[in-house]
Amino acid sequence: MNKIITGLLAGALALSAAPAVLALDALTLQLKWVTQAQFAGYLVAESKGFYDEENLDITILPGGPNIAPEQVIAGGGADIIVTWMAAGMAARESGVPLVNIAQPFKRSGLMMICPTETGITEVADFPGHTLGVWFFGNEYPFFAWMNKEGIPTDGSAGGVTVLQQSFDIQPMIQGQADCISVMTYNEYGQALDAGYGPENLTIFNYTEMGNDLLEDGLYVMEDSLDDPAKVDAYTRFVKASMKGWQYALENPEEAAQIVVDMDDTGAATLEHQLYMVGEVSKLVDADDPALNMETYDRTVQALLDQSIIKATPEGAYTTVVTDALK
Repeated sequence: MNKIITGLLAGALALSAAPAVLALDALTLQLKWVTQAQFAGYLVAESKGFYDEENLDITILPGGPNIAPEQVIAGGGADIIVTWMAAGMAARESGVPLVNIAQPFKRSGLMMICPTETGITEVADFPGHTLGVWFFGNEYPFFAWMNKEGIPTDGSAGGVTVLQQSFDIQPMIQGQADCISVMTYNEYGQALDAGYGPENLTIFNYTEMGNDLLEDGLYVMEDSLDDPAKVDAYTRFVKASMKGWQYALENPEEAAQIVVDMDDTGAATLEHQLYMVGEVSKLVDADDPALNMETYDRTVQALLDQSIIKATPEGAYTTVVTDALK
């Protein structure tokens, strides 16, 4: 009996002396769109184990045309979302208290393209034409631009007709719209594949025109920031994500393959994802996730001018996470 007790005691002491295995902090990330290289940093961080290194268990949820990240997080389906600032601020004013905690994308990838046969060579040529615009929160930069130019968007004389565009270039190819919205890293590549390019397109680049509003940022619910443990988890998440972005931009071929491998739908192709990584690299600052206040102020002013939001937001961003990474 004494031998049994001694054996059990020794086992207990051995267990108590073993290093404690900490439970991983679970976070769910909701992407703004389907699995693609627009989100390469997060997908690479997951694939390469960078989140594990930060004691995080990350679930990444793909988005899609019928998924609004703002609604997902409001319903408790995510801890962090990737969304455009215009959509985030509009949601905040409507009662979903979103807060920007980091801004990896520093520049806009949004453009509008018009085939030369439409005769459109400058903004002054827009009136009387149909322009394709994405909705579900993606329409705000366009309406802010038109407001800045003084061009009505209700189809009236001297204005433009707005077509709620599908998330591809078909409205241009099928002649449903004279100009369409594209992202430099996605639909513009589709246009190139279809035989379009600078030689037969008029291209309006939102960034080059000074009409860029902040796009893919990381947002959380405001009340979660009252929990120091949650803030710590967010900080480790952003740290690992930026490591993922750095790796992706330095290793584009591997990053593109990781995106393809993680796309459960099988729709992602290696060639297109490699193109996307290259274009996204022009928009992301992999060394600095902090919010640029000049671009933030311009985004806010554009939203106010268009009455997309009615008042200057208070508490719509925090630097607590990015400050901790300096």
